[in-house]
Amino acid sequence: MSSQTDPTAPRVWFLTGTSTGLGRALAEEVIADGERLVATARDTTTLTDLVAQAPDRVRALPLDVTDPTAVRLAVDTALKEFGRIDVLVNNVGYALRGAIEELSDTELRRQFATNVFGALDVARAVLPALRAQRSGCIVQMSSVGGVLATLGGSAYAGTKFALEGLSEGLAAEVAHLGIRVLIVEPGPFRTDFTGRSVRWANPIDDYRPALDPAKQQFLAMHGTQPGDPARAARAIITATRMDKPPLRLPLGANAIDRIRERLQSRLQQLDAVESVGRPTDFDS
Repeated sequence: MSSQTDPTAPRVWFLTGTSTGLGRALAEEVIADGERLVATARDTTTLTDLVAQAPDRVRALPLDVTDPTAVRLAVDTALKEFGRIDVLVNNVGYALRGAIEELSDTELRRQFATNVFGALDVARAVLPALRAQRSGCIVQMSSVGGVLATLGGSAYAGTKFALEGLSEGLAAEVAHLGIRVLIVEPGPFRTDFTGRSVRWANPIDDYRPALDPAKQQFLAMHGTQPGDPARAARAIITATRMDKPPLRLPLGANAIDRIRERLQSRLQQLDAVESVGRPTDFDS
C-alpha cells in the first residue's frame, strides 16, 4: 500500500507500547527496514537504545494512552517532527485475569480504559492527519482472545472483542479515504505477557476448581510460548505493505488453529438453533 507521494520514501510509524514484547520487536524491525519511527512509552528511558540505533529516524515520546491530553500532545509532536504519520500501531495493552465476580470495578474500568479507550483515543487523534493525506494504515493489536474467551480471561477478551468490533466498523468508515485498518490477532508469543504484564484478581474460593487449573496452565506457558516476536513483527510489516491489506491477521499456528476451530463451532451452533431462531420474523 503506497502511503506517500514517493513510494520509495521511508514511512513514518507511530507505535504505542514500545518498551517490551511485540511492540519492542516491531520497533526494532521498523528501524532495521530504514523506516522512521515515533516510539512511545510511559517511561521513555526504556527507549534510549532504540533512539541510539538511528537518531535521525527515531523519536521517543512519553505517552500514557489513558490520558487524552498526553495522546494529543504525542500525536501533535510526531506530526511536527516528521510531517506525517503513515502507520499507527495501537499496541498498548495488558491482561487482567480472574472470574468476572472477582474483578473490582476499578480493575475492570482500568482494563477497558487501556485496551479499548486508549486505542480509540490514539486512533481518533491520528485520523485527521490520515484523512488529509488520503492514506495510511491503522494497526490494532487484538488477540486470539478477540475471537474466543478462555477461563479466567473474560475481562481481557471483553476488551479485545470490543476492539475488534470497533475496528471492523472503522475500516468500513475510512476505506473510501484511502485509509486501511489491520486487526492483528496473535496467539501465545514469547514475551512478558504471561509474566510481569498480567494482573490478577483477588480469588473467590467457589471459582477455584474451574480457574486454578486454567491459571496454572497460563503461568506454565511463560518462557515457552511458540511464537517468535521478531517473525510476528515481520508479518505485520509485510501486511501493511500490501496493496489490499487483510482486515484480520492471525499470528502463529496456535492462533490460526484455535480461530478456525471456533469459527467452525460457531457455524455448527448456528445450524443447531436455526429452526428456533428463523421463524421469529413476521409472516410475509
